[in-house]
Amino acid sequence: MALHDSLIPLLGAGPDPEQLMSVHEIPARDAVPADWPQWAHPDVVDAYARLGIHEPWKHQVEAADLAHQGNHTIISTGTASGKSLAYQLPALNAIHRGELDERTGLAPDGAVALYLAPTKALAADQLAAVMSFQLPTIRAATYDGDTETSERRWVRDYANLVLANPDMLHFGILPNHVRWARFFRRLRYVIIDEAHSYRGVFGSHVANLLRRLRRVCAYYGSEPVFVGASATSSDPQKSFGRLIGGDATAVTEDSSPHGSTTVAMWEPLLTAHTGENGAQERRSVIAETSDLLANLVSARVRTIAFIKSRRGAETISSITKRMLDDVDASLPGRVAAYRSGYLPEERRELEQSLRSGELLGISSTSALELGIDISGLDAVLVAGWPGTRASLFQQIGRAGRSGQGSVAAFVASDDPLDTYLVHHPEAIFDLEVEATVFDPSNPYVLGPHLCAAAAEFPLGANELPMFGTTAAAVLDQLTSDGMLRRRPAGWFWTHSQSAAGLVSLRGEGGGPINIVESETGTLLGTMDSPQCQYQAHTGAVYVHQGLTYVVEELAEQDHCAVVRRANPDFYTTARDVTQIEVLESLISTAWGDVQVHFGDVKVTTQVVSFQRKALVSNEVLGEEPLELPARDLFTKAVWFVTDTGSLTGGGVLEHDIPGALHAAEHAAIGLLPLVATSDRWDVGGVSTALHADTERPTIFVYDGHAGGAGFAERGFEAADVWLRATRDAIAACECDTGCPSCVQSPKCGNRNSPLDKEGAVKLLDVLLSSARPL
Repeated sequence: MALHDSLIPLLGAGPDPEQLMSVHEIPARDAVPADWPQWAHPDVVDAYARLGIHEPWKHQVEAADLAHQGNHTIISTGTASGKSLAYQLPALNAIHRGELDERTGLAPDGAVALYLAPTKALAADQLAAVMSFQLPTIRAATYDGDTETSERRWVRDYANLVLANPDMLHFGILPNHVRWARFFRRLRYVIIDEAHSYRGVFGSHVANLLRRLRRVCAYYGSEPVFVGASATSSDPQKSFGRLIGGDATAVTEDSSPHGSTTVAMWEPLLTAHTGENGAQERRSVIAETSDLLANLVSARVRTIAFIKSRRGAETISSITKRMLDDVDASLPGRVAAYRSGYLPEERRELEQSLRSGELLGISSTSALELGIDISGLDAVLVAGWPGTRASLFQQIGRAGRSGQGSVAAFVASDDPLDTYLVHHPEAIFDLEVEATVFDPSNPYVLGPHLCAAAAEFPLGANELPMFGTTAAAVLDQLTSDGMLRRRPAGWFWTHSQSAAGLVSLRGEGGGPINIVESETGTLLGTMDSPQCQYQAHTGAVYVHQGLTYVVEELAEQDHCAVVRRANPDFYTTARDVTQIEVLESLISTAWGDVQVHFGDVKVTTQVVSFQRKALVSNEVLGEEPLELPARDLFTKAVWFVTDTGSLTGGGVLEHDIPGALHAAEHAAIGLLPLVATSDRWDVGGVSTALHADTERPTIFVYDGHAGGAGFAERGFEAADVWLRATRDAIAACECDTGCPSCVQSPKCGNRNSPLDKEGAVKLLDVLLSSARPL
């Protein structure tokens, strides 16, 4: 197989590299323009013209028309398709006309708009875009954690376009709605950018937050139109409607131009190193991506490399810089890392350097996946599966935004799903992108939001339908627990502390952990509390802007991890042990003798040790025990119950059943993102040859969030597709007895023992022998 001509000099890998599994061409797309809508004010149209936009595209006008007519609207088209015009045009038009009418005394209140983005960087980028219109009637300002206290009152009282994030809406705006009364009375549009990013528990929180927002608006007499912008997703109309708690209309046909993209499916080679139980390992995705990034930067190709983890982004940047230093001493300074947890001024500086071309290469988490306007990039590297097909196409779309052709490479990590996808690219390019999964009715999520709503003003019985069918039962429990007090007028919050503090939008409570350098006391960054036992335990390696640190002490009760500077040539991974108890089966079905369940479980997890692994080879250098407290988690799970007779009849020897179950469980966790918008760290699993509750061989896969996140439920719904892909991934792996690319897990507290790769394939054949779509 020969590489596409344009890839030869860029990836620097010769004419027929072993790593290249396949090449796929995403063809260029021609533009379909449309006329400006008649309702658009000439001043606004002129402002677009000054920016070089003389005619919009068809999908932009279609979405803007729907919003202008008062319809909740979601525009779900590809990266760089100009989604921002679809919501800017009706919002700016309403504000501009309102300001002009106010000056003539025709409309004393005018109109305002609220823009919500999942990240501060995206809101700051959108502010810069709005300011470029130079419309004197538009008073736009960001209102987030970086906004100076002295500026906040001005924003509240005078801004007519407020750009914020869900966190600030929850903590800063809704609890103080009386101060924002004039704003809420005039609120015409609520813009929800990157709506596809609101998934899982975060999406469930934001869905309830938006219901609270609609409730406050109604209190002040306004009914704003919600306009969402999303990457392509399955059934965006349904997902956006569930997010805002109302009916919505979707615009999905993309009429924008885009250059062609050549996508390489890249699998790192096997190394001479062996891991646990003698399994041969592949070259790490970090080392492979660093090589490719160094090649591209050496050729002066502007490139962004995406990876899911903060540590991975830092490590790719560091390794790439070291390699480039041997080539050209001027190049290392033109490579950087970007991730959440940086201080605001660091993020803004990096974004500007990337736009200007001063930076040639950047390694980033998904923080730069979102709609930050960075034109001129020529190549994208995606290091490991980003979680969803929608995210992959979003990341690939970061390049070629100026209309030029671009190159992208998906670099497979040592993971079952990555292995499956590089060998089954049709699962990426031929299947529909996933639905966005979240569950607003999760009582662990809904309860704190009902408390926050009651604290904003008493919650009436007539308002319960907007919070879903579980709201009444949750309110009864909150009242019984003394969180709320019931009166004839409704439910009241009677405590002195803030009810908003009960909600952790992006994590499972506990507040962020501050990462502090021991010698200087400098605050390096923050980490979500649920991650700390895995990533900030004593002995863990922490990376910040290319500098490495080792954690000296984790003090969860003080929300602090103390680190010291070090230069280890390894990284660390934590391991846990888990037990699971069935509380209630909510839905079940039979596949012959196999029972498939979805329901409530209690999971007890304890982080017990951590491994040190070589940066380049992934070789295990050592393991040390940890003494950390166990955590109980009440959540949702999908589980598969079979019997010993069926398994032995299918060729699994009785003494091999534990290893077959264990291997199938690991692989199933790895493959779940194929059908749900999760990654393997969102879910966990347990398998046993004789579970105490089922009394039979059982495999559990559970959501790693209290109350569930919708992932296990989606696994139940798509169980046949999910397990068939799991079976195929194991069978196709070229290892002999099981490796990290098929059945080994980096999280396994049992040191990946016992595992039986061949037995797992036979076991899955038994489970699937009578399988049918659910």
